[in-house]
Amino acid sequence: MPESGFTIDVDQNQYLPEGGREASAIVTVASAADAAGLTGPGPAGEGPDGSAEIIIIDCSGSMEYPHSKIAEARAATAAAVDVVRDGVLFSVIAGTNLAWPVFPADGTMARADASSRAAAKQAVTGLRASGGTAIGQWLELARQTFGRCPAKLRHAILLTDGKNQHETPEQLAAAIRECEGVFSCDCRGVGTDWEVKELRTISTALLGSVDIVPDPSGLAADFAAMMQTAMGKQVADVALRVWTPQHATVKFVKQVAPTVDDLTGRRSPSGPQAGDYPTGAWGPGESRDYHVGVEVTPAGVGQEMLAARVSLVALSPSGADVLGQGLVRAIWTDDEALSTKINPRVAHYTGQAELAAAIQDGLEARKQGDEETATAKLGRAVALAHQSGNEDTAKLLAKVVDVVDVETGTVRLRKQVEDADEMALDTRSTKTVRARK
Repeated sequence: MPESGFTIDVDQNQYLPEGGREASAIVTVASAADAAGLTGPGPAGEGPDGSAEIIIIDCSGSMEYPHSKIAEARAATAAAVDVVRDGVLFSVIAGTNLAWPVFPADGTMARADASSRAAAKQAVTGLRASGGTAIGQWLELARQTFGRCPAKLRHAILLTDGKNQHETPEQLAAAIRECEGVFSCDCRGVGTDWEVKELRTISTALLGSVDIVPDPSGLAADFAAMMQTAMGKQVADVALRVWTPQHATVKFVKQVAPTVDDLTGRRSPSGPQAGDYPTGAWGPGESRDYHVGVEVTPAGVGQEMLAARVSLVALSPSGADVLGQGLVRAIWTDDEALSTKINPRVAHYTGQAELAAAIQDGLEARKQGDEETATAKLGRAVALAHQSGNEDTAKLLAKVVDVVDVETGTVRLRKQVEDADEMALDTRSTKTVRARK
């Protein structure tokens, strides 16, 4: 393991047919399992370069129906606060059609210790449900609060039970844009009256996760687990930097494990022929796979070129530290046995990306009443899940369709589907299974 605590491994078939233009590779990035192998603020999150956490709780009127929702949301917030380590800055925000600081009440952030955690939990007991839902305002207050603290690792948990009804989609989109690069955000929807697409838009832009908690009783364990994961992050603002020579162009960069997340549109220039793709914060023992596609200008048979240089960089106001590097190559050959061989890991993740798209397209078609498209897309998803060994997704699909033939993806749409089952399939559609080496 290098001093940076990261390794980069590139897996590809380097051989292209005569005239071939597409070089494709799976780039595996792994961090050291021991905390000492990473550079960063350290596990305690202490000091000006440490961690900051904000918990954003929906307190709109619908959280009162049933009453267990707001009660369990208070308990979940307390459970998350208990996990915040000494020295970490934290705060709690409440959201309706407005947003306001619950703790500290002046809109600052408190440094976690036994006293501040107890005070925060006491403040949370006063949360009551009333009013509407304007998630953009919640995010904006979180952005302002984070902006007043010096921490580099900034993470939020956002809980809602409803749709964003009290501001326009444009207002929410503008708030999300303002928050990009400021903090990461894990989103949770409790119950079944919220919009998966809405929360996925937030979580994707803010490099977080989205999931459903169908029963409010599951909130406390979920909040504690999210906060525990956040407490393990130690390196902030890490990016994949992809450089290509003048005769090559990046076509796409996608995270493909542990979830599918297309980063292509999030490229920011970082020098001649180079661009950065955000990966968020990292903790010890993490491993993620990225699919990088490059279009190259064909060369003669037997010639070789460097198609791309992929670096992992830690960004800071003073510049970028290179944490690891890997190379994507292209070699032209007239040997069909070499050029037609598909790298199994590239094939696997191409299928996983197609699986996620098929599920989301199929569920949308079902919602629109287009049963023919829904059946075809969800049937394709069943076949892909089976082929890739994605058992968790296969189980979720089986709650939405009746599987007639798993090999061919022949299915029948179920007439009665629980909303929670459909939403669980949607939120978890991007979760992938790792391709073996």
